[in-house]
Amino acid sequence: MTTQKKVLVVDDEQSMRHMLTEMLGQEGYHVDVAADGVEALDKAQDEEYDFILADIRMPRMDGTALLEELRKQSVPSTVILMSAFGDVNTALEAIKRGAYDYIPKPFKSDEIILTLKKADEHIRLLRENALLKTEIKGEYGFEGLITRDPAMQELIKTGRKMAQYKSTVLIVGESGTGKELVAKAVHLSSPWASGNFVAINCGAIPEMLLESELFGHAKGAFTDAHRPKKGLFEEADGGTIFLDEVGELPLMLQVKLLRALQEEEIRRVGDTKSIKVDVRIIAATVRNLETDVQEGKFRSDLFYRLNVLPLYLPALRERKDDIPLLVDHFLKRCSKRLNKPLPTIDNEAMDKLLAYHWPGNVRELENAIERAIVLAEEDRITGNDLPPAIRQGEEACLSDIALDNEISIKKATRAIEERLIRRALEQTGGNRTQASKLLELSHRALLYKIKEYNIED
Repeated sequence: MTTQKKVLVVDDEQSMRHMLTEMLGQEGYHVDVAADGVEALDKAQDEEYDFILADIRMPRMDGTALLEELRKQSVPSTVILMSAFGDVNTALEAIKRGAYDYIPKPFKSDEIILTLKKADEHIRLLRENALLKTEIKGEYGFEGLITRDPAMQELIKTGRKMAQYKSTVLIVGESGTGKELVAKAVHLSSPWASGNFVAINCGAIPEMLLESELFGHAKGAFTDAHRPKKGLFEEADGGTIFLDEVGELPLMLQVKLLRALQEEEIRRVGDTKSIKVDVRIIAATVRNLETDVQEGKFRSDLFYRLNVLPLYLPALRERKDDIPLLVDHFLKRCSKRLNKPLPTIDNEAMDKLLAYHWPGNVRELENAIERAIVLAEEDRITGNDLPPAIRQGEEACLSDIALDNEISIKKATRAIEERLIRRALEQTGGNRTQASKLLELSHRALLYKIKEYNIED
């Protein structure tokens, strides 16, 4: 054993105390003894024991009373109870009260050693799991959202409150603002955090396959359905399903999603029976769903069901005070991932980052920092290491698309979107699938915007 584990043996029989002291000492344990629960409680307050091995029947304070007092005083020791008078009910009662296990007397030495080793492994796994959850929460929980912006801080405060309730959350924000990060933070702060977090981009899957992905299918539902398949709602049972780009859902599937929300049940494609699911639903969109409702592109009843708890994510250009914080975070993360020394960033480069309009938001900033780390020499990022659009500065970027006199963020964003779509189509020779990948848009969203901006490719 690498570190000596401490065991407190509690038994009113001196012979039993002696036998266990000898046996456990030979196995490398440090052993102390107590003749009853009162003495054991005093020792547990002065010394920290890994395990307390206690008889149930003792004078003054028996084993179960000792167990209750240890729990009241938050003593972290793992308690294992013993008794010569026990039965199954005694064992179950002991475990119900917080004991790790119960050993009937008489016992073989191997039983005691095996129980202690199992308990030790159980504790180790619990600690590793707690540490892993803390690390995950630190990276993906609300603690991992880097901001000093008042609007973002208010969003985090609201999100923490929302997380405690099963009501549907709708996250609205431009592409690249971090909608999935917020969704994960809500999940990890919720009572459903121990369940799965299942994400699906509703605009990235062909319409004919989307229903099967979401709800699963029965055997023989269609030509290639050789066996039944669970859908993502079933995979998320007891956890959270994140429906990204929910505005891209076809009207037919909007009806089925509404049923899943209202009835908390789904039906696999080709099946005749419904399946109950306990799922927290978080949806996200870049689109104005209220406008889509007015135009008949999105069901009003589904919109009102989704929009119970809305969260509005500000664009990066609206929270520029966060840029230095995010730059520092991405420098550390990307340099570690790329196995490169942590670089510094000069004032000129930082000024250009602060001046840029960031149509791609936080995702674009992270990509720009990763590119700069790869290109930088002597572990120092300069303006020349930044992408061309950022090097030109905001004014050049805007004038390039004839926005010199435009001050409306909404109109400027539309103009930037149109120009970027045209540029992507030019670079891909009109290949819309390739263009959607360059733009980091779903194919369906790109087709919608091509039609909206009347772009001929």
